[in-house]
Amino acid sequence: MLVAKGYAIALLVGTPIGFMLGLSKTFTKTVDPIIQVLRPVSPLAWLPLGLVLFLGAGKQASELGALFTIAVCAMWPTVLNTAVGVRSIPTDYLNVAKVLKLSRTKTLVKVLIPATLPYIFTGFRLSLGIAWLVIVAAEMLTGRPGVGGFLWQEYNALNYSRIILCILTIGFVGFVLDRLMSLVERRFKTA
Repeated sequence: MLVAKGYAIALLVGTPIGFMLGLSKTFTKTVDPIIQVLRPVSPLAWLPLGLVLFLGAGKQASELGALFTIAVCAMWPTVLNTAVGVRSIPTDYLNVAKVLKLSRTKTLVKVLIPATLPYIFTGFRLSLGIAWLVIVAAEMLTGRPGVGGFLWQEYNALNYSRIILCILTIGFVGFVLDRLMSLVERRFKTA
């Protein structure tokens, strides 16, 4: 559930930022350097900041810290792919929208979103994989129950067969999540 919440936050924050990066050169000049500094930071570095930010939350601190870490780490592929998608829209599409005197909202809904959808979904799929990867690390470091916590327990118990089982489970769940996102993507393409 934590993965779904963090992933949803990543998409809700990352998609609009990607659109703004794609549409505004000024916004890109201002924000892109910040993104390029923050994007390569490891989830293992974000987690302590998340824990500190939510220190006053008591028992919820580790959950909120993990949620923060998932959202921050998973957001970047959505931001960058959406921006590339917006920048790759043929100018003819935008010119037609101007000729038809479409409002900004209608241009967004009728032109920008449909034209960038393949890029957006590529970002969504990559973000989902990162969200799944980050929750495993967060569970291992915070001791939260889950596959990451279980993996860490088995490591401490030197139970190598269960470590391999955890690794295979993590990979299989990641594969299933990617396939499900692929189905959602196909559904949007045919709609």
